[in-house]
Amino acid sequence: MTAPIIVFDLDGTLVDTAPDLMASLNHSLAMDGLSVSDHAELLRYVGMGGKVMIERAYAAKQRVLSDERLKELLDVFLEHYTNGMPGESKPYAGVVDALDRFEAAGYLTAVCTNKFEVMSVTLLTGLGLHERFRAICGQDTFAFRKPDPRHLLETIARAGGDPSRAVMVGDSETDIRTAQAAGIPVVAVDFGYTDRHVREFEPSHIISHYDELTVDLADRLIAAAAGRPIKTA
Repeated sequence: MTAPIIVFDLDGTLVDTAPDLMASLNHSLAMDGLSVSDHAELLRYVGMGGKVMIERAYAAKQRVLSDERLKELLDVFLEHYTNGMPGESKPYAGVVDALDRFEAAGYLTAVCTNKFEVMSVTLLTGLGLHERFRAICGQDTFAFRKPDPRHLLETIARAGGDPSRAVMVGDSETDIRTAQAAGIPVVAVDFGYTDRHVREFEPSHIISHYDELTVDLADRLIAAAAGRPIKTA
């Protein structure tokens, strides 16, 4: 039987990248005299990659943004962000212990993110986590990305997993809708990058710390999704 798999989003789920995202976003926005004022404001922009972050920031400031200018700003953002990695970014508390638990239990692990693949690999390598994952798939890995469920399904396939024995972990509506569309149970962290509480999107389960992400929980979610009897302690 194929090993079960747990798939993680990256920014706001596995790694707290907010300080570096905000620094790079402000660096690019400064070219037009704009800025993101604080972490709360940043939460309104993240979730779909640098391009969407810039677009949302300009829309919030009611500033017109041409396609040409967007490309220029995105290039500036990506250069600044890439050159600074891993910067101040760091895994959330309990992430490494959680990865250890799932590895010991025979789970495959993977990352499905709307960050560019090379940036994701660079970040995770800089944090010493790259080799923990069977696959790291970004917004440019395939011809589609979250919330398209194929992004998640193809990430699972690349990692050698089976969608019927999979769990997704994410922090946003995008992650939750992706997993739901793929028919995969999803655990939402409530400390990530969203300005609406994840409970509004009805994930399968919500955690507030990685200590709560147990193998037993994942097993139960997979069994429930498959309609199998759920083991009791």
